[in-house]
Amino acid sequence: MFTGIITDIGRVTAVELRGDMRARIACGYDMDKVDQGASIACDGICLTVVDKGPDWFEVDISAETLSRTNIGASGWSVGRQINLERALRVGDELGGHIVSGHVDGVARIEALVPEGDSLRVTLEAPAHLARFIAPKGSVALNGASLTVNEVEGNRFGVNLIPHTRAVTTWGQVRTGDAVNLEIDTLARYVARLAQAG
Repeated sequence: MFTGIITDIGRVTAVELRGDMRARIACGYDMDKVDQGASIACDGICLTVVDKGPDWFEVDISAETLSRTNIGASGWSVGRQINLERALRVGDELGGHIVSGHVDGVARIEALVPEGDSLRVTLEAPAHLARFIAPKGSVALNGASLTVNEVEGNRFGVNLIPHTRAVTTWGQVRTGDAVNLEIDTLARYVARLAQAG
């Protein structure tokens, strides 16, 4: 489990296609304190550390993950920066919301509009996921826990304060970018209960 509070920006340094895709990611974590087999959210995707060095780790990315995330939509190329978060430990502060790292689909950035010091971002969600997104609810976008401002059909908006843009990859986004979307776990279960009733 994760919180959607990004703790590092990693950089893809190698990509290799095998049976699965393997990626090497440079990071600022003390990898002596990260076990092989640990989970790290990479742009919101829960991935397993399969190898590591002093300032890098490697992950295997399955075809299923490629089909549901922006890795398959836009690819991870060498040099790409990605949001990182280590798994939540008992006693850690829960500053965002509960995030599983299981990406539901890919949203697209439709508009970027400055509002004071903040940046308003309008995104379009896949139709089958839009019903789970509610005003003032939470979403994880490329792993970052964000509050939904408004919803209109399949489109929704979030606001990015300067701090968020400075400590995540959200400072580099452009219109048309594919973004990993994880809907709020609570919304998923409420919808399921409504179906069953």
